[in-house]
Amino acid sequence: MRVLKWLFLALLGLSLLGVASANRELVVLRLVPEQVDSFFGFGLSVKLPLFLVIFAGIVAGLAIGFVWEWLRESKHRSAATQHRREAGRLAREVDRLKADSDQPEDDVLALLERKGAR
Repeated sequence: MRVLKWLFLALLGLSLLGVASANRELVVLRLVPEQVDSFFGFGLSVKLPLFLVIFAGIVAGLAIGFVWEWLRESKHRSAATQHRREAGRLAREVDRLKADSDQPEDDVLALLERKGAR
């Protein structure tokens, strides 16, 4: 299994290197379109290699997806926490009830004691 993991990572790395080497030309990223830039009088633009833009888009998409899922699953995490607390409370109550009872814990011993008391 470990070999498959390293093989997959090597293939992924080679494919990313292929994408990076094929997309080295510079592209201009602008905060706003040029027409809006001249209207407002400010604009932010930067020149980056295309592969950096592609990889940044992938990373941003993954980050947005992880945050979205984390927020979506928050109700499940809070319900699990409540169930865990309730299970702990019930376990403590069972332990307390066992300690308070006079009866032996074994059913056979309870029957023998009951038979001997007659």
